[in-house]
Amino acid sequence: MADSLFGYPFRRFFWSPPISGEWSGSAALMDWLESPSAHIFKINVPGFTKDDIKVQIEDGNILHIKGEGGKDEHQPKDSVWHVAERGTGKGDFSRAIELPENVKVDQIKAQVENGVLTVIVPKDAPKSPKLRAVNVTSKL
Repeated sequence: MADSLFGYPFRRFFWSPPISGEWSGSAALMDWLESPSAHIFKINVPGFTKDDIKVQIEDGNILHIKGEGGKDEHQPKDSVWHVAERGTGKGDFSRAIELPENVKVDQIKAQVENGVLTVIVPKDAPKSPKLRAVNVTSKL
């Protein structure tokens, strides 16, 4: 990991506005973990089903996660909000993360369970340096 805030991985992390273009209070809080074999993203998506969430790769290395829906079905239409700390309405969100170069984008897996979306991005095996003998002569 880099030693500065703007080094890897922080420069690769983007906040994106919700799909509706307005902030709805849904921040889609996320954890980003890195293991020796994968990058693991855990995103809070309470109220969203697998059909409400879209995970895709854009421009070759941008992981884009969108949530549309997640509407509170039990909210009466004529209700009055007094406190809205969890967000109101649909709570759409959009997150984009620039992935490092050493990942296998064709092997990404995503699962939503108990209000948490887990996205696993496998990493390529580290390349071992190849040794090549150079013949040493007395003249070039």
